Amino acid sequence: MGTTARPSVPAPASPGLLPERCRNARTHLMRGATVVEVLGTVDLATAPDVRRHLDAATQPPGARVIVDLRAVDFFDCAALTLLCRAHRRIRERGGRLGVVCVRPWHLRVLAAGGLDGLIRPAATVEEAARTLVAPPAPGANRP
Repeated sequence: MGTTARPSVPAPASPGLLPERCRNARTHLMRGATVVEVLGTVDLATAPDVRRHLDAATQPPGARVIVDLRAVDFFDCAALTLLCRAHRRIRERGGRLGVVCVRPWHLRVLAAGGLDGLIRPAATVEEAARTLVAPPAPGANRP
């Protein structure tokens, strides 16, 4: 689908290069947005692989990024840290971030971590993509 990957490069050095799929994340392009699908468990052990994908996606100025958490079985504070980092990087570079999250337990963890004020989860990637072209909600870019 027009993606370029270099297995010898741990994180892309320039926009347009997507990291290789790993056990806990894969990245692809969809209608002008970069979709990072997070898979399985996200904890201290797996966070570096997920961070590589999120950092690559949030690198370009004005990036439109969707983080899809539907295939995540478990996440802890490491995942919240990654989402905060992605949100900060996107905001600093004038981009937009969408998150797909539907599991009630995951939504409760996002709320308990205080991310529900920063991130408005969508039910599908398509819904998240629509929010990336809509004007930001009040408070959506607060620090």
